[in-house]
Amino acid sequence: MRPDDGGAAAGTPPPPTAAAAAGATRGVVQEVSLYEIRRKIYPRAVSGWFATWRWVLVWITMGLFYGLPWLSWNDRQAVLFGLEARRFFIFGVVLNPQDFIYLTGLLVISALALFLFTAVAGRLWCGYACPQTVYTEIFLWIEARIEGNRNKRIKLDSAPMSRAKFGRKAAKHAVWIAFSLWTGFTFVGYFTPIGQLAGQVVTASLGPWQTFWILFYGFATYGNAGFMREQVCKYMCPYARFQSAMFDKDTLIITYDAERGEPRGARSRKVDPAAVGLGTCIDCGLCVEVCPTGIDIRNGLQYECIGCAGCVDACNQVMDKMGYERGLIRYDTTHGLENHWSRNQLMARVFRPRVLIYSGILVAVAIALLTHVFTRVPLKVDVIRDRGALSRIVEDGLVENVYRLQVINSAEMARQYTVTVQGLDGIRLDSDPQFTVEPAANRLVPVRVRVMPDAGEPGSNTIEFTVTAQDDPEVTRTESTSFFMPRR
Repeated sequence: MRPDDGGAAAGTPPPPTAAAAAGATRGVVQEVSLYEIRRKIYPRAVSGWFATWRWVLVWITMGLFYGLPWLSWNDRQAVLFGLEARRFFIFGVVLNPQDFIYLTGLLVISALALFLFTAVAGRLWCGYACPQTVYTEIFLWIEARIEGNRNKRIKLDSAPMSRAKFGRKAAKHAVWIAFSLWTGFTFVGYFTPIGQLAGQVVTASLGPWQTFWILFYGFATYGNAGFMREQVCKYMCPYARFQSAMFDKDTLIITYDAERGEPRGARSRKVDPAAVGLGTCIDCGLCVEVCPTGIDIRNGLQYECIGCAGCVDACNQVMDKMGYERGLIRYDTTHGLENHWSRNQLMARVFRPRVLIYSGILVAVAIALLTHVFTRVPLKVDVIRDRGALSRIVEDGLVENVYRLQVINSAEMARQYTVTVQGLDGIRLDSDPQFTVEPAANRLVPVRVRVMPDAGEPGSNTIEFTVTAQDDPEVTRTESTSFFMPRR
């Protein structure tokens, strides 16, 4: 024992051990949050080439969404998905439930296009045309018009509640809600004729389902674009999670040139950065302030980045003011950044095998789908047997089978059709062979078929019905079915 340890030897308690400390805290409840507390993001408005293109896409997509239901085509709504009538109208094309294959083809084309665009230039869909991005841009624009720019919004939120603050907040939310309800109304207008829907809104005679979907879609727009915003992109959207599987080292992504920008630091415009050992990044933080998801692109590519290129526009403006070359933050590839490739060298890697395969499949599927849509016969026939009896003996000893033909006229004009039957010797119809089907409608046509008792083998015999338009012989369909002969 050392002389200066005498105090301890005289009865001073030793310092607590780790085990003693654990025992002392045993029984103390500690609350640990498993979720990150959200930090509200106030994106700064930015102008530039990419911001302009983003707003062009906002106008195009919103113009299509809000405008298409009001267009007329052949005295009806140009785009209408009539769920009750089970007919979909897309300009001059009339689709029925039997045309579900076209929806499958459209989904395949959308998936391939997403893969192609992502392989070429990252998250172009997310940054420019995704509804979440588009509606968030609109809601932010409304917020800025009412509450002011970024600094004013931060100051307003941190200030205590007052009459002025309440008025601005109430006005903002009133506009948001009105816009969201208009969005819900337009959405329902794709499934219920929008003129009829508008009349029901004016007279307060909306049905329960129409009311539900207007409110539901409006609430979703209000919540996602007004409050959740980047949370949808970061935590709810699966695309952000699997996008890296579609990237490679030749994918154009938004990158920060650390070799040129580091070490970062503030300086006067008159100072040569090389003379003071600095890079071209002045550490202004504008790239973070304009980011809608609040990330710092200088930390490298992150899954939260939606590829909006707002940081590119902001950094280019700073570079212009400082008199430096643009492109400190830019669209580049991993290979391009590592090998200092020129723009022409980057573009030469765009048409790599992966991109060519995606493009080839996409073009082939699109051509096949469009060809099938525009060359299809606007007539469908389904043969339904009478379930009451397989066959029966009628006058003169003839054998009769009864069918119902479900005839679907996909043309937007009434048509007269003629039905014929063949397949057995002496087979004939014992019902009117001519009938009319209204435009874009279907009709069940009862048909009685008779043959001599020795015309076929006992049991099932194959016959064919042919339905032909009287005004156009090329509009014809032939369907096979069975004719049952009784056992002898």
